[in-house]
Amino acid sequence: MTNVPQLTDALLTLENRVATLTLNRHDLRNALTGSALIDDIVTTADWVNHCEDVSVLVITGAGSAFSAGGNVRDMAERGGDFAGDVAECAERYRKGIQRIPLALQGVEVPIIAAVNGPAIGAGFDLANMADIRIASEKAKFGETFLNLGIIPGDGGAWFMQRLIGYQRAFELTLSGRIVEASEAKELGIVMEVVPADELLPNTMKLATRIAAQPPKATRLTKRLMKMAQRMELKDFLDVCAVFQGMCHNEPEHLEAVNRMLESMAKK
Repeated sequence: MTNVPQLTDALLTLENRVATLTLNRHDLRNALTGSALIDDIVTTADWVNHCEDVSVLVITGAGSAFSAGGNVRDMAERGGDFAGDVAECAERYRKGIQRIPLALQGVEVPIIAAVNGPAIGAGFDLANMADIRIASEKAKFGETFLNLGIIPGDGGAWFMQRLIGYQRAFELTLSGRIVEASEAKELGIVMEVVPADELLPNTMKLATRIAAQPPKATRLTKRLMKMAQRMELKDFLDVCAVFQGMCHNEPEHLEAVNRMLESMAKK
């Protein structure tokens, strides 16, 4: 039986090759700072990469919010992750919240964000770090850093413009306005908006379908999708050739081909 790590402020489960990480500080609206959620997310990312029984990671929030991002009370008091002079504050960011984008960018399996409620500031950025976002009709999104006189220090500006393009990402970031779930779908932030009680069932339906695919080929495919964003075509095709050779020599490939032949024979 696979050992699932014990987390402090989040819940982690594994079923049918789908790992579900639930941010569980609803008393803080799942704020990423002022809690242990940064450590929990980084721990989960590392575990997923080393656990061959995981093919998909789902991230969602407990309570009414997905994540409120930074702890505003700590900001007001210039305490916690926001304490110190320029050098000290920068070091806290590097050793704190900036570990999340680095960890999630390196996750080898597909990540689905099931956005159950408001995703604000760094919480919005966390959702954008996923490969797919499905939103509850109660979800809201806001790149609200400038409203507080700060910048997206967690890398949000890097992720959002790659998701929806520079112009729209610029407008959302500079205006700091809140986007309802329906507009988020129009902008391409989320793939689907569903009633609140259908969020997890719909997410799990998709996650389970992906998780049923050959696991090693699934991880290689995600690596290719990420690499395609930054490589020239010829170099990319060279990598594809090597990855394909790896796939053709895996037992799961022959098993999948035989299943396909059996299905064709029954028609």
